[in-house]
Amino acid sequence: MVFFVRSAEQHICPVCEHELFVIGSRSRIGRKPTSERVTYIIRRLRCKGCGKIHHELPDLLVPYKRYEAECLEAVLSQAQTPDVAADESTLYRWHIWFKACWQYWVNCLSTIAARTGNPVEPLSVPSPSALQRIGQYVGQEAGWLARVVRPIVHSQLWVHTRFAFLSAIP
Repeated sequence: MVFFVRSAEQHICPVCEHELFVIGSRSRIGRKPTSERVTYIIRRLRCKGCGKIHHELPDLLVPYKRYEAECLEAVLSQAQTPDVAADESTLYRWHIWFKACWQYWVNCLSTIAARTGNPVEPLSVPSPSALQRIGQYVGQEAGWLARVVRPIVHSQLWVHTRFAFLSAIP
């Protein structure tokens, strides 16, 4: 299947807040929970101010991940036995990725909330769960991962080379 992604939102550069214009498109492969491959044609956008290139990524995709956000969320939430057609080593890597990133995400969301004038009150009792800490900012209902990814990406805080610089994962 092939889908063309086109947002109805007005596009502004997250770096300098100038207008973005379309310069082309590219393919992006996503995998459904059944492991079915879906091709998304996403637009490439260039900023009129700083000249940086951005991609119009839909909420159902996570940057630099092959499976859709729904799959990652089902595995990471562990609310039920995940019905994702991925091998055990892939599921294990997702958990390692989440353990390495969740505290950074909470810090990013806290910073974003403070910048927008909507600071979040800390929990009265420290939460042992990473998902509860993240849930303070984006809620815990379905779609929480997309609600984490979008503001962090738009704030230019998404780290895509994180593991290239780590010598060991704790």
